[in-house]
Amino acid sequence: MTCRDCLAEASAGLGFSFSMAFQPIVDTHRGEVYAYEALVRGPGGESAGSVLSRVDESNRYYFDQAARVTAIRLASELGIQTNLSINFMPNAIYKPQSCIRATMEAARIYGFDPRRLIFEVTEAEKIADRPHLRRIFDEYREQGLMRAIDDYGEGFAGLNHLIELEPDLVKIDLNLVRGVDRHRSRQAVIRSTALLCEEMGIRLIAEGVETREEYETLRDMGLSLFQGYWFARPGFESLPQPTMP
Repeated sequence: MTCRDCLAEASAGLGFSFSMAFQPIVDTHRGEVYAYEALVRGPGGESAGSVLSRVDESNRYYFDQAARVTAIRLASELGIQTNLSINFMPNAIYKPQSCIRATMEAARIYGFDPRRLIFEVTEAEKIADRPHLRRIFDEYREQGLMRAIDDYGEGFAGLNHLIELEPDLVKIDLNLVRGVDRHRSRQAVIRSTALLCEEMGIRLIAEGVETREEYETLRDMGLSLFQGYWFARPGFESLPQPTMP
C-alpha cells in the first residue's frame, strides 16, 4: 500500500476531514526556529477539540495515520526547513514496524528528510501497554526519528518515562511554566529537571511561555528551547515567524 493509498483509506475510515496549524519552537541561543509543531485543526481552522472529539476507538488508527501524512504534506508545501514535530497516539499503533511505513513513505514522496521528524507523546495520555510504548520509541530510534515526551510533569510517570523511553526531547508542562517567575517551587522543579536532562543528554523545551518574565526566568536556568504565545501563536496552514528576544 502506498502513502497515498494509506491516506485515502484513513480518510475513508475517518469520515471527516481536518488540517493543521503550525507553531514555532525557537532556539534563543542560536536565534532561530528549531522546529514547527503541527497542531490539529478543523478544515476551516476550527479548534483541535472539535476534531479530537470525533476520534474514538473505532477510528483512532485512521486518524493517527492521516495526521502524520497531513502534517508532512503541509510542511513540505509550506517549505519548512526546520524540524517538524508531530503528536502521535501510541494506543493507535498495533505494530511499530508496520505503522511507521506510511510516515516514511510520506517523507519520501513529499521530499521531507525523516531525520527532521520529531514524534511527541503526552505524558498524561493513558497508556494501556507501557512496554508497547517503549517498543515504539525503540523502533523510531532505529528509523532515525527523534522522540519527545510532551506535558512532562503533568502525569504520574515522571522519572520512569525518562528512564524507560530515553527520549531526545522533553517538553515541560505549561502548568509548571505558567507564572514560573513568581513561584519558587516551580523554579525548583524545572531547575532539577533541567539538570537531570542535561546529565541524560535530553534537550528540554519550555512550552506555554506567554510573558517576558517567564522567558527570562527560564533562560536564566539555562533553557534555550521555547514555545508559546510570547514568541508566536499557531498559524493555520502557515508558518508564523516568531518574535526573537
